[in-house]
Amino acid sequence: MPGLSFTLPHWLYWVGLIVFPIIAMVLSRRPQPAQKRYSLPLAYMIAVTGGIIGLHRFYLKSLVGLVYLPLFLFILYSNGQEQSARSALSEVTNQIRVAERTLDREVGRVEEARASLAELQVAVDEAEEGSFAKRSAERRLERAQDTVETGQTRIDEARATVEEVGPLRDTAADTRAFWDMAAAYALYAILALLLIDFVLLPGMVSRANAALPAHEEITEAERRIREAEAEEGPKHDRDYAENWIDRLSLFCGEFVAYWAVIAVFVYYYEVIARYVFGSPTNWAHEAMYLMFGMQYLIAGAYAMLTETHVRVDIFYAPLPKKRKAWVDLLTSIFFFIFAGTLMVTSYIFAMDALAVPTGNAAISEWARGNIGLGELFGSLDASQWTDPNIRWGEISFNEWEVPLWPMKWVMVIGGLLLVLQGISKLSKDIREIARGN
Repeated sequence: MPGLSFTLPHWLYWVGLIVFPIIAMVLSRRPQPAQKRYSLPLAYMIAVTGGIIGLHRFYLKSLVGLVYLPLFLFILYSNGQEQSARSALSEVTNQIRVAERTLDREVGRVEEARASLAELQVAVDEAEEGSFAKRSAERRLERAQDTVETGQTRIDEARATVEEVGPLRDTAADTRAFWDMAAAYALYAILALLLIDFVLLPGMVSRANAALPAHEEITEAERRIREAEAEEGPKHDRDYAENWIDRLSLFCGEFVAYWAVIAVFVYYYEVIARYVFGSPTNWAHEAMYLMFGMQYLIAGAYAMLTETHVRVDIFYAPLPKKRKAWVDLLTSIFFFIFAGTLMVTSYIFAMDALAVPTGNAAISEWARGNIGLGELFGSLDASQWTDPNIRWGEISFNEWEVPLWPMKWVMVIGGLLLVLQGISKLSKDIREIARGN
């Protein structure tokens, strides 16, 4: 079975976190057609990402996609059998390796000890009875005899192990090779079907669109839900925005929300790489938990604006707007203590991440106080960005070695957004109290 050795480059990770949400936000703002239709670009995207299990066929409501599932399940089964055979092969190989090492060690010792038996026996016979020399010669003879006896036992056991386990090693190797080849052939069959479907997709999308009814058919339950939503007038995020701070919080919240879509693709890739190709990544999990940590921090201001933070408001909820404003105003002191502490400590963490001793970039020298701000800007040339030997700051400890200092600066941004949103909320509360409603 072919393996996957792809490692996500650091630059692509950051480009994806920035570019993907922008593209998604642009696409989400496109005018929606009156009637939903199948999309050829979407069909190709599904074929690329999920074609291995026939998702592009299911998207177009084609039952031919069921052909992919047995092949995919066979790959999973074959990989499971191959892993079992690999474990068995590793076990018997270790047994043979231990037995061969025993033979290499004991054969020479036994031969040497056996060759010295006659000489030691002569030394015992020639020594005077009851003397120290005779007792010493007898002990040497006994040790040599023990070495021959125990060594020969170990040699016999090692040779028996090699004779017994050798065929098992060959069987395990053959079994592993068989299931590995079976999984590879099943994968090649799926790739061949995908190649054919890539050619047929335009016609499949056209036929699927032609089969759509002239008018969208909805159930009675769906119709009632739509009527209820139309009467209530659903509140959009933009309805919360009253100033530029609110609009900034809404933008940041929507921006990082699309990172969850990235996680779907990355974890899908990890599952396929691990269980289909037997090539688990060393970057997927770390990349995603760092991403979700940044998402949590940046989205804090959005959650505060839209009042989606979890809270117990059994006494707060029934209050009129003016009293709510008074409560928010009085309790805002605790909020600003928290948000301010978050921003200040995050800034300290971020500066420390840049100033780590291993950082050899100009900005790390500046963070450590070795150079001034003017000298820093004078040192920022192209090599600071392109030289692989230059390390800006703290990096992770695993093999991926992604820089951690950008994540800590995102903590600063999250704290700043939270403080700004608190100021916006404070101004709204003051206006609400001033109106006296």
